[in-house]
Amino acid sequence: MSTSVHETVTAQDEVTDLLVELLRIDTSNPTHPERPAAEWVAAKLDEVGIDSQIIEAAPGRASTIARIEGSDSARPPLLIHGHLDVVPADASEWSVDPFAGEVQDDYVWGRGAIDMKDMDAMTLAVVREWTRNGRKPPRDVVLAFVSDEEAGGVQGAHFLVDKHRDLFADCTEAISEVGGFSLSLNEATRLYLIQTAEKGINWLRLKASGAPGHGSLLHEDNAVTRLAEAVSRVGRHEWPVVVTDTVRATIAGLAEVTGMDLDPDDVDSWLPLLGEAARMIGATIRNTTNPTMLEAGYKSNVIPSKAEATIDARFLPGQEDALLETLDTLLGEGVQREFLVRDIAVETPFEGALVDAMSAALKAEDPNAHVLPYLMSGGTDAKSFSTLGMRCFGFSPLLLPADLNFMSLFHGIDERVPVDALKFGVRVLDRFLSNC
Repeated sequence: MSTSVHETVTAQDEVTDLLVELLRIDTSNPTHPERPAAEWVAAKLDEVGIDSQIIEAAPGRASTIARIEGSDSARPPLLIHGHLDVVPADASEWSVDPFAGEVQDDYVWGRGAIDMKDMDAMTLAVVREWTRNGRKPPRDVVLAFVSDEEAGGVQGAHFLVDKHRDLFADCTEAISEVGGFSLSLNEATRLYLIQTAEKGINWLRLKASGAPGHGSLLHEDNAVTRLAEAVSRVGRHEWPVVVTDTVRATIAGLAEVTGMDLDPDDVDSWLPLLGEAARMIGATIRNTTNPTMLEAGYKSNVIPSKAEATIDARFLPGQEDALLETLDTLLGEGVQREFLVRDIAVETPFEGALVDAMSAALKAEDPNAHVLPYLMSGGTDAKSFSTLGMRCFGFSPLLLPADLNFMSLFHGIDERVPVDALKFGVRVLDRFLSNC
């Protein structure tokens, strides 16, 4: 029996083209809804005979959900989730058009190239190849390409969990973004960091009030001054170091890899060893409160009656109450806070069959791989899906050049991913899904 050209296309062959196509669909949140990307995903699944459904939380805020039957459907399914939205990009700051999906210098460039349309494309490439070849995963796999992650997931994963939990209720484990990427300690040693925990989110609006008046007069009851002083106290506060179980596991693994005696509580003994990742890991040993927006007034010679600010606060697992109590003392009198987005921290042990499968797949493709857990300073849709009882992991595998400052590309200028890293990720995901 002859084999058609279509059937011989492999995941490695098409992953770059899939990513390029997806990058060219502008899904900047909140201005460009995800519906066109959700329809594109559904069409790519339909091409190989995978049924899916598109669910909207609001007009245009669409997610695509599919379920692939495994060899043993009696086992709890694995969820693979990825978001379709991206943060905005100012084209004047970029070397290329951020929504052109250009391939240059063996990289795919564009907003979403690593956050996280690369994982969307790798997942699609693998399941399309498996379906073309009649292969089945060991258990059912649920695919969720979701909206609104970059705005906290209210019209994405949170909506799906609240209104369509039956689609995921029997899933016990999940993988998604920001994990499984390489960090080179030297030419012969690479760490692969799998995300097993992430900080919680308190996006807060601060409000100060005062008496309005003429800008030329003495004026002690000034809302702008009151707010500015509070924001300064919050932004300059030095939060104490808190070493979580996940960070202790990271440092224990780092000590084993390096042969060094590292004390997790002595941060200066191990943080510099992490190179470019030190900035990210350094943000996971304390709570953080960063002022991000200010708004007050309407005329230069008028003292306004109110002023507002936005704070991006992130807390470690188990630390939300401590963060809010300290924050309230920093704000002082006359400044109130309210939640814009409030979401949980998540943490799961670095153990079990799924962790073994991730580690084995990485080591099979890179013999110099050393696989460690880590706590991420940001947040993902794992916050939503973990409320259904799932153990959630960041596993979007990439073998990266040693000199690439990978973490700076998240929400950064000239976001890009190596073509070879995409192909590596496809191979790792293929191995992983064969043994999950």
